[in-house]
Amino acid sequence: MSERRVVITGIGCLSPNGNGREAFAAALKRGASGIDRISLFDPEGLPVTIAGELKGFDPTAWIGPKDIRHVSRAVPMAIAASSEALEDAGLDPSRLSLDERRGMGVVLGTGGGAIEFTERMYHLYYTNQTKKASIYSIPSGTIGTLSSEISMQFGLRGLSHVVSTGCASSTDALGYAFRSIKFGVGGDALLVGGVDATVVRGIMEGFVMMRIVSTSWERQPPRASRPFSADRDGFVLGEGAWMFVLEERERALARGAKVYAEIRGYGATCDAHHRVRLDETGEEPARAMSLALEEATLPPDAIDYLAYHGTSTALNDRVETRAVRHAFGRSAPRLPGSSIKSMIGHPQGACGAAGVAATLLAMRDSFLPPTINLETPDSECDLDYVANESRKTSFEHALCNCIGFGSKNSALVMSQA
Repeated sequence: MSERRVVITGIGCLSPNGNGREAFAAALKRGASGIDRISLFDPEGLPVTIAGELKGFDPTAWIGPKDIRHVSRAVPMAIAASSEALEDAGLDPSRLSLDERRGMGVVLGTGGGAIEFTERMYHLYYTNQTKKASIYSIPSGTIGTLSSEISMQFGLRGLSHVVSTGCASSTDALGYAFRSIKFGVGGDALLVGGVDATVVRGIMEGFVMMRIVSTSWERQPPRASRPFSADRDGFVLGEGAWMFVLEERERALARGAKVYAEIRGYGATCDAHHRVRLDETGEEPARAMSLALEEATLPPDAIDYLAYHGTSTALNDRVETRAVRHAFGRSAPRLPGSSIKSMIGHPQGACGAAGVAATLLAMRDSFLPPTINLETPDSECDLDYVANESRKTSFEHALCNCIGFGSKNSALVMSQA
């Protein structure tokens, strides 16, 4: 197969620390946290009352009053971010010909999918309120229909796929879309990204049982997510949607589109180790990064910035640091990187797309996003995490790393186009 170059021409963002692409970019540059008290449900009785929720987002602005009760909160979130990405790319779906709409598809990464909707429906069933339940409980509660909602909203008739690989979901969705365009098997353009709306009581109850969410900073929510800091005690649950337009490079240039960056390489591996715990060696996350570099035909020392997975759990941060040392060797100590989860919490399967959006906007605006709350460095996390304040500098090549439940690892390499 002939190989084609793949570029990103549109970005759309809904984030706890900023709705809209430019608000998100400004918050990253300031090191602004979006973590606050939970308002989406009553957390009474839980040891955790904070999360990274979207602020000021009105789902009914994107889904009409007749349909809003029939879909997950994730649907209007994904549609809103997709609309911004399409507008940013200079694409108006209503003006596309039938052939053009048939040539453009959707690839969505999500971990929790419609879990918020499903929890709502079960509540109605088990409290004898079945008549209030949606007649679309089955299709709307099925993870695979999320991409269809986006396809229907914009009339896009190309492939409509959902990738769900835990926290690595949206990174894998971007990798899948990248390969589809690169090898000419998925059309010339795809609407791609990640969404998760998992700030619901059932999910929080489960994470509390696992003892992996932060409980020590209830009175100071913005300080709770502390990747790589010795006093971290778990992650903060988050939500959000980050979407992109990916195009074959020559098509994008021919229509005069601006180009944020080129996707150069993708790598994915599995530790085959445990449902939740990472293998302490860090070998497979390192190999995912190395595979992405190999496809990008770039040596490790060419990378100027690393977007860490950086969940703020002791195990993840320690193993990821070890993996970066394996993958980058002598270049690791001088490689700056950061975890934006310090500012937005952990939006589950959408986190990889969040990291990609942050990297693209930082590349455009010539700064490195900070890892805030890094006040007491962990001796086992001893690399350059761009602590506490953003750093003004330009960079050309970046790697975005992701690690998920089930021992999954994935990485993307992007370069200025």
